[in-house]
Amino acid sequence: MIVVGGEALIDLVPVAQPPGALLPRPGGGPYNTALALGRLGAAVAFCSRVSSDGFGEAVLAGLRAAGVDLSLVGRGPEPTTLAVPSLAPDGSAAYRFYVEGTADRFFTLPPALPAGVRALALGTCSLVLEPGASAYDALLRRESERGLLTLMDPNIRPALIADPAGYRERFLARLPYVSVLKLSEEDAAWLGGRPADWLAAGPSAVVLTRGAAGLTVWTAGGAEHSASARPVAVVDTIGAGDTVNAALLHRLVGTDPADADWPDLLAYAAHAAALTCTRAGAEPPYAAELGLGR
Repeated sequence: MIVVGGEALIDLVPVAQPPGALLPRPGGGPYNTALALGRLGAAVAFCSRVSSDGFGEAVLAGLRAAGVDLSLVGRGPEPTTLAVPSLAPDGSAAYRFYVEGTADRFFTLPPALPAGVRALALGTCSLVLEPGASAYDALLRRESERGLLTLMDPNIRPALIADPAGYRERFLARLPYVSVLKLSEEDAAWLGGRPADWLAAGPSAVVLTRGAAGLTVWTAGGAEHSASARPVAVVDTIGAGDTVNAALLHRLVGTDPADADWPDLLAYAAHAAALTCTRAGAEPPYAAELGLGR
């Protein structure tokens, strides 16, 4: 089983009609990653704290429908985090967040994860917002030290980061506990580092998503591989990077990232992400859409 930890929120996605309207859609990087893994047919559990309000119920219903295990989800009376994306002409999204006093911020470290868990993924807002961020850090350290494959996607949201220098230091401190670091070109530019530097700090592989230019991986063994993006009619890019996380985890579980068939893995991730870009909001594909069965 793969455990995905982090926030589930509501994206208020702009729609064409009526003008100015916003459509509530479940989202958040970790939520989208768990949803995508479920749709790809992986055994996956979501580890978070979710509001007991109506939005929280909608979030859990979406995960349930994808076959995601919810036994590691806590509930709370606080409201659900809201994100309002603004879309650029190329479909890329920037976000404004409403996070004050929301349920996911109060996540606490769970007891030992169930037997059979083989991988852990963390990322996005949950790595920033306290007190939950410290609990996720403790989870990352604990599970890495007991040998789990770990994936981190910083998915930088500058509007949430009050202390950029402090966040960059914290990012580097997490790397010894990370097996696979996945980030976008925008994340890399904001963090101000290079794949070689990050690999030296601990990860076995660094995967960089480059939008229409595809994906590239660097491994601790010195290999470098790239895959082209699939040409599609882009509606928006919401959830595309999260779908890459899911595709990587789905294929990497049980494999040393240093020994993975990265050309095949990157092509698979690029295909899955391209399908996500063809529809509004974070709607990752099902296994059957990738020609893999369910």
